[in-house]
Amino acid sequence: MIPGTASSVRVEAFVDPRLSRWMWLVKWFLAIPHYIVLFFLWIAFSVVTFVAFFAILFTGRYPRSLFDFNVGVLRWNWRVGYYAHTALGTDQYPPFTLADVPDYPARLDVAYPERLSRGLVLVKWWLLAIPQYIVVGILVGGWGWGDEDSWRGVGLIPFLSLVAVIILTFTGRYPAHLFDFLLGLVRWVARVAAYAALMTDEYPPFRLDLGGRESPLTKIPPTESPR
Repeated sequence: MIPGTASSVRVEAFVDPRLSRWMWLVKWFLAIPHYIVLFFLWIAFSVVTFVAFFAILFTGRYPRSLFDFNVGVLRWNWRVGYYAHTALGTDQYPPFTLADVPDYPARLDVAYPERLSRGLVLVKWWLLAIPQYIVVGILVGGWGWGDEDSWRGVGLIPFLSLVAVIILTFTGRYPAHLFDFLLGLVRWVARVAAYAALMTDEYPPFRLDLGGRESPLTKIPPTESPR
């Protein structure tokens, strides 16, 4: 992590020292109960974001209880992703909770903003975020163009995660530099997700902050709402 570049969105992880060579083959299956729960959590996430939109528009504030819920959904999703398909850096089964779990090897948090711009809420999630959506589409996959001959990429993050576990299978070691790069990509996606979900006015930087550790969360200063 580059000094002086602390973000309102914090993503951290570390690789289990005794990571199994083969367990990654079945983690996706073991995580099915989480996928079912996350399906409903993401529906709730969308509803909460919709409600928060109007709360921010009229009051300049994101209701704290709604904010904490959406952070919990992002946190849950990151733990499951880290275990089952993104990086696959742990064999420790993800807990069924929205709360932060300090001893779990994958953590996520978003600093609560005391004030948010009432003007930005109208445009940041679609117009301002368009360049970031293009980048995220490349990173996670599912992007394409054309009608009949549409091409859909696998995504850089899933591809590199697969490369990492294949190396793990043959060598017994998770490639450290590849892990650091993957965490940088995941961190980018998480910042865009928080911005698009109206949880911060801090525009996601076009940079990779590599490594599993990150600087402490920044305190978000109040934003003057245009009248």
